[in-house]
Amino acid sequence: MDIRIARMARLLVEYSVNVQPGDRVGIVASPAAAELVREVYARILERGGHPLVYLNLPGLDEIFFRMANEAQLTFIDPVQKLMREEFEALINIRAAENTRELSGVDPARQRLRNQALRPLMQRFMERGATGELKWNGTLFPTPAFAQEADMSTRDYEDFVYGACFCDREDPVAEWQRIHEEQERVVQWLKGRDQIRVIGPNADLTLSVKDRVFVNSDGHHNMPSGEVFTGPVEDSVNGWVRFTYPAITGGREVEGIELTFEAGKVVKATARKNEAYLLQMLDTDPGSRYLGEFAIGTNFGIQKFTKNILFDEKIGGSFHMAVGMGYPETGSRNQSAIHWDMICDMRDGGEIWADGERLYQNGQFVI
Repeated sequence: MDIRIARMARLLVEYSVNVQPGDRVGIVASPAAAELVREVYARILERGGHPLVYLNLPGLDEIFFRMANEAQLTFIDPVQKLMREEFEALINIRAAENTRELSGVDPARQRLRNQALRPLMQRFMERGATGELKWNGTLFPTPAFAQEADMSTRDYEDFVYGACFCDREDPVAEWQRIHEEQERVVQWLKGRDQIRVIGPNADLTLSVKDRVFVNSDGHHNMPSGEVFTGPVEDSVNGWVRFTYPAITGGREVEGIELTFEAGKVVKATARKNEAYLLQMLDTDPGSRYLGEFAIGTNFGIQKFTKNILFDEKIGGSFHMAVGMGYPETGSRNQSAIHWDMICDMRDGGEIWADGERLYQNGQFVI
C-alpha cells in the first residue's frame, strides 16, 4: 500500500476530527476509496471509536434524480440524518468515478432536493460550529478526478498527497505551521469593518463588522488553507467576475459575473450554463446573498483542477459562496445551497480593510 494513504488516514482520524474513545464516526465514501476507507476504519478502532461506513455506489445518484417522484426527492435518509444530528464525528471521502454523472439531470429536481435537505444542512453546520460534531471533507484520487484536472493518475496522486502534506513524514507538523501563518492574518483582521476588493475582475465593498474570521487549517477540509468569514448580509455592493469556472451538481458554469446591491445579487450572467446559474440563485431567498468571503492561502495548490476542495484554496485567490453561511463566523444567511466561486488575484488585485492594504497581487503585505 502507498504509505501516503496510511499517513492520510492518520491525519484525518488523529488530527482533523481527533477521534476520542466512544466517538461514533460516520465514514461516507464510495468503493473507489476502499484503500483509504479501510485505513481510516482501522485507525478509528485503534483510537477507541466506533466506525460506521456508508457507501454510495456509482450511478445511484443519477438513477435517483431521473426516477424519483416528488415524495422520494424530498425524503430524508434516516441514516444520513442520524449521522449529522447525533454522531460525534463525520468523515466524507469523495472518490468519483464519473464527475459529470449528474450533468443531464433536470436542475429543478436538484433544486427541490436541495430545498428538502436544507434543515439537515443547517443542523450539520450548527453542530459543526459548536464543536458538537467534528467533521472533515476530503478526497481520494481517482482516474476521473485526474482526467478533470488534465493530469495522469500518478501525477494527480502526487498533487493530492502533496497538497495534504502526506508526502512528508509528519503531516501534522506542517498543518500546525499553516495554522500559525494564517493566525497572523486572522488576528490582523479581528475587529475590522469595511473590506474593499479591487482589481481587473472585481470592485466590491462589504462589511465584516462583528464577524469572525476562521483559520481553516485542515480540521474541516483536507487539504485546507484559507481564512474565511460570513459578510454582513446586506453590506455587499459592487461586482465581481470569477476567473475560474464554478462547478456543482455535475455542471460547469463559466464566466460568471455577479452584481450586488445591498447584499443581494441583482444581476448574474455567465458565458456557459447561465440558465443553470439563475436557477440555483433562485433556490430560496438566501441563495442570492453571500454566506462566505474567503482568501485562499495554500501555495502548494497553484493549478485549477475543477475540484472545489482544492481550487478554493489556491494561494493568490479569493472566493465567495452564495447561500448558507457558517454560524461560527456570525453569518445569519440561510439557504439550501452553498456554492463557492473563485477569482484569481495575482494580476493586480488588492484587498483593503478599513483603509489599510492587506493583500496585493496574490500575497499578504501586512
